[in-house]
Amino acid sequence: MAKVQSVEPNIADMVNGWLKEYGLDYRLEQESLNSEIDKALIEYESKNGGKGGNRADVKLLLQDKALNYYPVLIEYKGYKDKLVKLDDNKQVENKTKNNEPHYTNINAYAVNGAVHYANAILHYTSYTDVIAIGVTGYKAVDGSLMHSIGVYYVSKDNLGIGQEVAEYSDLSFLKKENFDEFIQRVHELSLTPEELEELREQREKEINASLIKLNNDIYKDEKGLSETDRVYLVAGSIIATLGIPGKVKPLEKEDLKSSQEKGNRDGDIIVRKINAFLNEKNLPESKKELIVRTLENTLLTDNINKKQDGESQLKRVFTKVVDDLGIYYKIGLTTDFTGKLFNEMYSWLGFTQDKLNDVVLTPSYVATLLVKLARVDMNSYVWDFATGSAGLLVAAMNEMLDDAKERIKSPEEYEIKSAHIKAEQLLGLEVLANIYMLAILNMILMGDGSSNILNKDSLKDFDGSYGFGKTDEKFPATAFILNPPYSADGNGMVFVEKALSMMDSGYASVIIQSSAGSGKATDYNKSILQNNTLVASIKMPVDLFVGKSSVQTNIYVFRVGEPHHEDEVVKFIDFSNDGYTRSNRKKATNNLRDTDRAKERYQEVVELVRFGKSKLNIFTDKEYYENTIDPKNGADWNQSAPIDTKPTLEEFKNVIGNYLAWEVSTILKQQNYEDDKLGK
Repeated sequence: MAKVQSVEPNIADMVNGWLKEYGLDYRLEQESLNSEIDKALIEYESKNGGKGGNRADVKLLLQDKALNYYPVLIEYKGYKDKLVKLDDNKQVENKTKNNEPHYTNINAYAVNGAVHYANAILHYTSYTDVIAIGVTGYKAVDGSLMHSIGVYYVSKDNLGIGQEVAEYSDLSFLKKENFDEFIQRVHELSLTPEELEELREQREKEINASLIKLNNDIYKDEKGLSETDRVYLVAGSIIATLGIPGKVKPLEKEDLKSSQEKGNRDGDIIVRKINAFLNEKNLPESKKELIVRTLENTLLTDNINKKQDGESQLKRVFTKVVDDLGIYYKIGLTTDFTGKLFNEMYSWLGFTQDKLNDVVLTPSYVATLLVKLARVDMNSYVWDFATGSAGLLVAAMNEMLDDAKERIKSPEEYEIKSAHIKAEQLLGLEVLANIYMLAILNMILMGDGSSNILNKDSLKDFDGSYGFGKTDEKFPATAFILNPPYSADGNGMVFVEKALSMMDSGYASVIIQSSAGSGKATDYNKSILQNNTLVASIKMPVDLFVGKSSVQTNIYVFRVGEPHHEDEVVKFIDFSNDGYTRSNRKKATNNLRDTDRAKERYQEVVELVRFGKSKLNIFTDKEYYENTIDPKNGADWNQSAPIDTKPTLEEFKNVIGNYLAWEVSTILKQQNYEDDKLGK
């Protein structure tokens, strides 16, 4: 059978003819568009793996009426079925099941290739919105040229995954007179909260794999760096490459010359860029000085700036960070990024300081559960008294922003509300200085909700006021979320008592060592229930913190400002099976697998706590139990459904039937034995 001939040259001739007819300034494969985009395409992994070789068939840079620029990348193919390859979720399939680049698809399909180029621009440039177009075709029986077009929007808003804009038969939407209408349609595209959450989870898996690779590379290739050095090097490199459009140019790899001239070493250059970035962020001076001083201790050391084999160790690490992680923090992914970084960096070498051993960061899906149980929405004021890397506050911020996007239809009003959420509706306290640094960096990376992250002892030094800006005003907390250090008094219930005593209303959810509810925190618990109601007690999987801690934990949910009445019904949920299977393999790309409807189980727990047993679906009455507690006891918070030892009539019949069958069988065997002895 004769091989089908590609019609790619014909497709290219046709589409290039359209662009010429539209009067557009387009550039072909080998031509330069601008230095920033050209460099991005060279730096990014090619369609076949390896560096460079990314040459889109056509490139344009178009401007809308608001003077915003949109890179447009067009990729041609010449076969009937080579327009786009989607995965099971109908997303452009540019990643394999192991979260590696799917080079076969990227190379073979027009849209997949164009989206790949678009991600190069998100990764290595300041552009945040890109149009990726794939065009392919074939010759019909009568010899006429048939074509199909895929038009996708690739941006920070859709985490670089790409969304189809609409179906088009030509590219006239790129004409100057049509482009504004096209961009309006692009901006009307939106992902549902469920779709966005799926993308976040997918990106989180990719981040984990990239962090493992990065840490392995640094650990293997770069000697003399402590765990803290590595965390600060990565954090400093990231801040230096963020940039602020029109104000601070992102630091690029070629800006580091490995010079040995004092004041102009690679570390000096990175520190200057960090200063410029933080100045534009309008952080309080004391906070900015703390960040810079902390990072300088690592970035300005002699060894890390010393030139070896033509470049400094600092430049090598900086290059690895930009190449391995750039795409994730540049697309504005709102996840506990530095928390993941912290866990990965510290997991390889470990640490022995007693206080740090008490720092166990909350998995992101548990953080989201705590946020939902505390009923956080766009108008909540959320605080955390042992904030760690701010993972719980990041989860709260996600929930608040998602709710605002759902409820506010004006983009301008949404931006105002978003800024208010980040600046005034979140507050965290962390006493350990280096963990506090991570919290600040995390919130800066996630959109800068760092304003009220305070380096204070929440039990001794905090009076409930804002940390910056409105320091004479009390923070009007309506939601409290917490994963405390379990070595604190009452396994950490001392934090709960303090926080709830400073609130007037709202909800609280805390994950804590289970023994806090069965005798280790009796006095604190009785005190808490004098002004607050225990709504639910949820027994969590014993391997929840596998690799970090093996303690049994519970989540306790409170309604704030209402004393617990002795007749109040408490919801007890055995969540030992949460649907996830966990492992602790250091080199695994995914130690968490959904093996039994995990997402559905987490959602059902939220609904059970809020609405009661009418929401029972996956769970049964063996795992969901309602009962009262004695508010003057303090040690009866971990109840479970009673086991019914009384047999049912059917069970009784089965037991009697089995016994009679055994008796008859025994009698027959005995009879046969007697017959054999008598020789019958």
